[in-house]
Amino acid sequence: MSEGNFSTEDPRLGLLLDGIVRLAAGDLNTRIEVSDARDEIDAVIMGTNLLAEDLQIIYEELEQRVNARTQQLNEAHLAMRHMAMTDPLTGLNNRSAFANALAEAQAAGQKGSKRPAILLLDMDGFKSINDTLGHTIGDKVLETLAARISGAVREQDMVARMGGDEFAVMLPDVTPAEAASIGNRILASVVGAMEIEGQHLRCGASMGLRMADPGHGAEELMMEADIAMYESKADGRGKLKVFEPAMLHSRQMRNQLVGELKEAIAGSQLVLYYQPIIRLDTREIEGVEALVRWNHPTRGLIMPDEFIPIAEETGMISDLGGWVLRTAVEQLKQWRSDPLTSGHDFSMRINVSAADLQRLEFVEDVREALASANLDPSLLVLELTESAVILGNDLDRYTLNSLRRLGVGLEIDDFGTGYSSISYLRRLPVDTVKVDRTLLSALGSDPSQPALLAAVLQLIRACGLNAVWEGIETAEQAQYLLGIGCTSGQGYYFSRPLPGEQLTEQLKHHKTWPVTAD
Repeated sequence: MSEGNFSTEDPRLGLLLDGIVRLAAGDLNTRIEVSDARDEIDAVIMGTNLLAEDLQIIYEELEQRVNARTQQLNEAHLAMRHMAMTDPLTGLNNRSAFANALAEAQAAGQKGSKRPAILLLDMDGFKSINDTLGHTIGDKVLETLAARISGAVREQDMVARMGGDEFAVMLPDVTPAEAASIGNRILASVVGAMEIEGQHLRCGASMGLRMADPGHGAEELMMEADIAMYESKADGRGKLKVFEPAMLHSRQMRNQLVGELKEAIAGSQLVLYYQPIIRLDTREIEGVEALVRWNHPTRGLIMPDEFIPIAEETGMISDLGGWVLRTAVEQLKQWRSDPLTSGHDFSMRINVSAADLQRLEFVEDVREALASANLDPSLLVLELTESAVILGNDLDRYTLNSLRRLGVGLEIDDFGTGYSSISYLRRLPVDTVKVDRTLLSALGSDPSQPALLAAVLQLIRACGLNAVWEGIETAEQAQYLLGIGCTSGQGYYFSRPLPGEQLTEQLKHHKTWPVTAD
């Protein structure tokens, strides 16, 4: 049989060649019919068919693997996208997811009188929980709050954790009244007591509401909701504030003030005024409280209520407090070294922020300031708010005990406005309690007030502490306090806060304090 006659002499060779061509082209379903001859050509055909079956099985397995791997990649992509859009602690949406949803709601346009709205919440009192009980309990508090917020909104609303103790809710289609109603429902839900690992805790919230206007970007709307929320905090916390354009101007002014305050602390715009603390029986001066003022180059004298909160929020309070400490101690040194004023023996009182107690360097700063002025530590009294002392953590207590060992006096300020716990008074490493002016203001108008004031003084003394009464504005108040055994007082009846130069003149000309009440 010649080579050129294969196809004409045996048609199977043509079928075999055609089948091989189809297999090579990728048609793995190709099968070549086997004849009854069962000769060598049939053997080759059967081998080709087996090869086609093996190739088909391999291809199908490979296709299954590719499909499975593609599915795994898609699932991983979705999981990563979910992780990128989810807060890992609470399982809520995160800031990115919230911004995307808000942008989509804005793009969808308004439906009649309804439009998207943002509720932004910042928890009140959460930092103290974290600081005193630890981050583990703090995390559980956040999880509880997330569940409460989620339970107070509608099914179509989105709840997100923006970071820290800040949450946000996006309401897709609401009227202003509906948005406010949902907001107040959320506030009511978060304020209830929580029991976490045996601790009974409460954590309120301040809330800002921003109705979305057409054409406003998501970030701009969230920023304005944030402004409204801070207005709520400034107005006493636990409230819902609706954004108004005037708030934006106020925030811009505040931001400008932040930059100017940095310059004021670094430069020479801060000044100290001093308000005397007087012995009620002898009218001798036993101390002065240093009160900082900001002598602004264009606005004049700015009172601390306006810039101290800014310093606390921006972290400048420690630099500000350091300046007050050094300046006040230096002033006391000058009074004690001047022959015309050295006859007065009194202490310097300065206010200390909660942030100072958290600084490991603070005790050393106090030590260096006293050493530089060559003053005995007992001549310095640090005034601390009740909340800073009572809610303090281990570091705060370490700082207080270190200051006590240094010999510095410690005084609780504004007693009667916060916790006023007897058990805390007995355990705190303090020497003196300054009673808030509000307790004295009702004297003369409330028949039960004299008994209350006497009981407060008795309580303080029972704890082994001294008492200073704030807010004495009349001779009758001074005489009453002296009558119940209070020996120290401070207030406008004796003197308003005075610049250093003016107080120096008083010290030069008067051994006892002259009453010059307005």
